[in-house]
Amino acid sequence: MDLDQFRAGLDAWLDEHEAELAPPAGADVTFDEEMAHLSKVKRLTYDAGWMRWGWPERVGGLGGSTLMRAYLGEALTVRDLVEPGIYSMTEVLAPTVITFARPELAAEMVPRLLRGDETWCQGFSEPGTGSNLASLSCRARLDGDVWRVTGQKVWTSLAQYAHRCVLLTRTGPPESGSRGITALFVDMDSPGITVRPIRAIHGRDEFCEVFFDDVVVPVDRTLGEVNGGWAVAMDLLPYERSTALWHRGAFLRRRLTDLLATESPDPAALGSVVQQLFAFHARSRGTQHRMARGETLGPETSIDKVLLATTEQAVFDLVADTVADRVVLGDDPTSARWRREFLYSRAATIYGGTAEVQRNIIARRLLDLGADR
Repeated sequence: MDLDQFRAGLDAWLDEHEAELAPPAGADVTFDEEMAHLSKVKRLTYDAGWMRWGWPERVGGLGGSTLMRAYLGEALTVRDLVEPGIYSMTEVLAPTVITFARPELAAEMVPRLLRGDETWCQGFSEPGTGSNLASLSCRARLDGDVWRVTGQKVWTSLAQYAHRCVLLTRTGPPESGSRGITALFVDMDSPGITVRPIRAIHGRDEFCEVFFDDVVVPVDRTLGEVNGGWAVAMDLLPYERSTALWHRGAFLRRRLTDLLATESPDPAALGSVVQQLFAFHARSRGTQHRMARGETLGPETSIDKVLLATTEQAVFDLVADTVADRVVLGDDPTSARWRREFLYSRAATIYGGTAEVQRNIIARRLLDLGADR
């Protein structure tokens, strides 16, 4: 199936099943309900075949261009059938697991994620490391044929729902930095794991802190090489900072369309926002096509992340300026949604790596401006 056939077939299928795929409505929809709905959408699209296109056959996919799965996420987002942040975790985690896990493990686990039978999380950030990922201290000690993991992670999205975690651990001495890190694929129901949700400003417990107390992980759950976890992280982060954001760009275009359907923003402000939206769209589209050609994504994806962050905040700043009374005081479902999404947009320059870190990467690794002073 080529991309044009995929698009036409998917659009027709979504037209037919849109009512079945529709999310729960109302101002009081809980995060539990949002997560259950996401699993339902993934299950229906997987069983119909759409979720399987663009993924390798060795992990239950149907092959074809990665642009197919990009279009699926875009179509679901534009129709308001999924929330892009939680939907995009599949795009963040699955490609790296496919690359670094044992083939048998990837073949067993990835279909569960694609179908919505499981949720996965990403255990990278720690309380004391900030944006300096190489200084992480959550330790894994080799004990025969198992790792024993002790430490803490924070800002772990969806950990309270997760069945598995892509976890970075310290396996070398602290001074080894990025050369002493090993990535593990951890079962979240293992004894010794405690998850504590964190209530964010937008009213959702999307983030968590996770504690590991002598948690046993089989050695065959190692992703990549021992002390080679930095390569896993460097493979994963470009997806988090680029291809997974394609869906968020579609979401921002949808929200601007929603605003313009009933309101008349300041023309100058609107023009600036539209310009930023199309700049990000062009950049993100180029990244999707680079991945479809099999090119390796790297530090240049920090440009995608910077553009997305500034665009997201610009869109919701325009919303707040145009319908301030509804954002602040409205109690109907639409106002509640505007308020929640505006508040969440404040984190756009933080999640996935702060804007300062992204600009530093651009300066040092793309522009060759030298190390930090």
